[in-house]
Amino acid sequence: MTVTSVPGVRLRRVAVNGIGLNVATAGAGPAVLLLHGFPHTWWVWTEVIGPLARRHRVIAPDLRGFGDSDRPAGGYDAGTLAADAAALLEALDAGPAAVIGIDLGAPPAFLLAMRRPALVRRLVLMESRLGDLPGAEEFLSAGAPWWFGFHAEPGLAEAVLTGHEEAYIGWFLDRGTLGRGVRPDVRAEFVRAYTGGEALRAAFGPYRALTAGARQIREAVAGGRLTVPALTIGAHPVGRSLERQVRPHADRLTGRVIPDCGHIIPLDRPQALLSLLDPFLAGDDGLG
Repeated sequence: MTVTSVPGVRLRRVAVNGIGLNVATAGAGPAVLLLHGFPHTWWVWTEVIGPLARRHRVIAPDLRGFGDSDRPAGGYDAGTLAADAAALLEALDAGPAAVIGIDLGAPPAFLLAMRRPALVRRLVLMESRLGDLPGAEEFLSAGAPWWFGFHAEPGLAEAVLTGHEEAYIGWFLDRGTLGRGVRPDVRAEFVRAYTGGEALRAAFGPYRALTAGARQIREAVAGGRLTVPALTIGAHPVGRSLERQVRPHADRLTGRVIPDCGHIIPLDRPQALLSLLDPFLAGDDGLG
């Protein structure tokens, strides 16, 4: 293990599904698995890892292809990312865990809970869209976000963006915090993680696998229900769209929206997020 500049956090490398994941860990107690999105790494959780680690064993990987994890040619669909998460929990003997996913990390978190409910104690989904399930019409009223198509075209985005990574990643970080921005060290870490054609290629992998992920989600809800206690948390711009997608398929769901909060909830409004997570992870949520 190596020590990071984030107090209390250590890094380790864990082999899963034929690849190596860079994994940040902290604390002890019931496990909490944190799955980031774009343009993040495990660093998106830096404001909440410390408080969560007071009562929990926090496990925050860089997803395959992101940060300091391996960058294989494929396997970026939500189902494979869910299998990576399951294998990580098993390798660390950490299940059942509370699983929290944001943005691109939410679909694999959902599939993990659907496919391997014995590994998931509680589920939190934030600021994402679950494939093409009904419920996201308001969010998509003006069309899908422009970068979805840009990122999905093989080879295009990395060719255009190589050499301009800082400006591009910075745009998402500023927009995702409603202009408030993030700490300079966090910003620098994200830019480092996304610099270079290979880093960009891997980071766009989940966008190029969205069709496969949508099919996997449809198959999952057609074959069963979400039985673990679940919480959706919206902000700007997704709002309650994710809750509307999940609710018809969930036995025990609570939906919340954090006001005046950008898309990158853990960095923009960490205290508001913790005020929702703490009681839910403890089971004090009225869900049983």
